[in-house]
Amino acid sequence: MKLIEELGKRRMLTVVKTVDFGIYLGTSEERVLLPKKEVPKEIEIGDPVEVFLYKDSSDRLIATTAEPKITLGELAVLTVKDTGKIGAFLDWGLPKDLLLPFKEQTAKVKKGDQVLVALYVDKSERLCATMKVYEKLETDSPYKKDDHVEGIVYERSDNFGVFVAVDNKYSALIPKREAYGGHLQVGDKVHARVIKVREDGKLDLSVREKAFIQMDADAELIVKRMEEHGGKLPFTDKADPEKIKNELGLSKNAFKRAVGRLLKENKVIITEKSIEFPHR
Repeated sequence: MKLIEELGKRRMLTVVKTVDFGIYLGTSEERVLLPKKEVPKEIEIGDPVEVFLYKDSSDRLIATTAEPKITLGELAVLTVKDTGKIGAFLDWGLPKDLLLPFKEQTAKVKKGDQVLVALYVDKSERLCATMKVYEKLETDSPYKKDDHVEGIVYERSDNFGVFVAVDNKYSALIPKREAYGGHLQVGDKVHARVIKVREDGKLDLSVREKAFIQMDADAELIVKRMEEHGGKLPFTDKADPEKIKNELGLSKNAFKRAVGRLLKENKVIITEKSIEFPHR
């Protein structure tokens, strides 16, 4: 076992030497340092120690007994600690922050953002993070149509919609037609409804409820927007679909259903150019 090939993994290694500044783990031919501050009490040569292998700030292979927030082959949501000239730096629970190179970002990130990433070893044999996780997501979720799920947005596409990792591990998409308003951004947490389970196991989602349930929420949204604009909307249910989508984040059909509900309840009236509260 070459130790460099175990980079990014947790491994059980044997103590082969003790020194003033720590202990060496591995074999007589190849070994790695576990710094003194992390050495378990009453450790002896020949004892096994479970450690995680990574590289320190001097690019040397080093062992730690600390538990990283992500290991090779896993996905995890990590927080951006800072950004720099070569990318962003993520908090992964170890002294040296994890680099997220610019080329591995699916959207620009800033300090404090939370992003779903995978861990990989780059060409220089360093551990880095990538937001390009599409190929790493699972397609055998336990969910079925109309189930409610939670996930995180990891990528956006003008052609397809919003890509979501359900439970941070299952492949899902909010199709463009369901991503009303375009307000979802990479890193956003979403609550959604499964509208389809594809043959390959991937999920199609909607952030909206079924029409008869969603109608109440849409009607409330319209009333709230009218209150913010002096008691009226400056357009009617005959408005251009794009205008409705931009103003309210609703499809034209959803808007018409909600307005119809408000009309039926005598909560609004429609004039030639606007929707208004009834004059009292």
